[in-house]
Amino acid sequence: MCGVAGFLDADGRGGEDELRAVAGRMGDALAHRGPDDGGAWAEASGGGSAALASRRLAVIDLTPAGAQPMRSADGRWVLAYNGEVYNFRALRAALEAAGHAFRGGSDTEVVLAAIAEWGVEAALPRLEGMFAFAVWDRRERTLHLVRDRLGVKPLYYGWMGDTGGGAFLFGSELRALRAHPAFRSAVDREALTLYLRHGHVPAPYSIHEGVRQLRPGRLLSVRPGQPPGEASPRPWWSLAEAIARGAERRREGADERERVERLRALLGEAVAARTVADVPVGVLFSGGVDSSLVAALMAERSAQPIRTFTVGFEDGAFDEAPQAAAVARRLGTEHAELAVSGVDARAVMPRLAERWDEPFADPSQIPTCLIAEFARREVTVALSGDGGDELFAGYPHY
Repeated sequence: MCGVAGFLDADGRGGEDELRAVAGRMGDALAHRGPDDGGAWAEASGGGSAALASRRLAVIDLTPAGAQPMRSADGRWVLAYNGEVYNFRALRAALEAAGHAFRGGSDTEVVLAAIAEWGVEAALPRLEGMFAFAVWDRRERTLHLVRDRLGVKPLYYGWMGDTGGGAFLFGSELRALRAHPAFRSAVDREALTLYLRHGHVPAPYSIHEGVRQLRPGRLLSVRPGQPPGEASPRPWWSLAEAIARGAERRREGADERERVERLRALLGEAVAARTVADVPVGVLFSGGVDSSLVAALMAERSAQPIRTFTVGFEDGAFDEAPQAAAVARRLGTEHAELAVSGVDARAVMPRLAERWDEPFADPSQIPTCLIAEFARREVTVALSGDGGDELFAGYPHY
């Protein structure tokens, strides 16, 4: 998954070693997201200090060349990045043609070079993928926080201390912010009300007062000491505009068969892009429409049997394992099934509050935790059918 964290301090207190140590503790709070490597970077000046930390789950370029936080070749930009940009090879070719040289093969380095070449706002529309990152502009002394179009990757932020004179904290999870010594925050009663209504705390709220989630498709730019009211997220992508463009293309006259074929091609391209990795890849597999489609498209493009993972339950009303096994046989996958009893489900419950560091009431978190732990024994990356119901109105409430 990877994780990012860090802070700005208006007063520039402490030397760079101390700042790195604090950022490192924030990053270490996210070690479960990035077990392979971690690093911290800091810069102090009379105009305030900045510190970034990263925890890495190595998926593309497993060498130290992919380590973070990463500095641009010109020294201006420092990046802590969580995610994957699927068109990084095409972007790299364009950047090489523009004169950029690369030290390694990670998509992190490509994102950093894209920012150095085009600037943050111009680079973002070119990135196809899921990501949340923090990039510090050393020349302008400005921190930019970015979240992907649909909010696949999380990012929290908040000001602590005196308005305009305290610390600005950020991280992939709330536990990273709590690791900073300036963190002081009570429960946000409005967020608690929303949780009781929806079963989760929706963006832009968090369970803590003064701490917010960066909303999907948003960019937040902050300078050390900048009061909260002077810095507000702005959209760099619009779902409404994307829908309008799609509706306009539909009116251009393509018949249903052409639309079906184009959709199939897009889904195939999306699955192929998400299997690019230097580590083993599998599928979290229920045998339902969405995960079966992902597995089928992945199997079409693989010279070897793909790996599928299913969780089965004692209660037949919830057990999808027989259907998953049947579809796995049809696709010829290397299939693994985890049988879960009521005792197993109850045993994972005490760990859920540790996994989700703010209230979350969706019961699917139980099988999700179990199947993720099970699949991790064999693979590092797992595709799933998540998102299909939202995009294709799979349930009545959609």
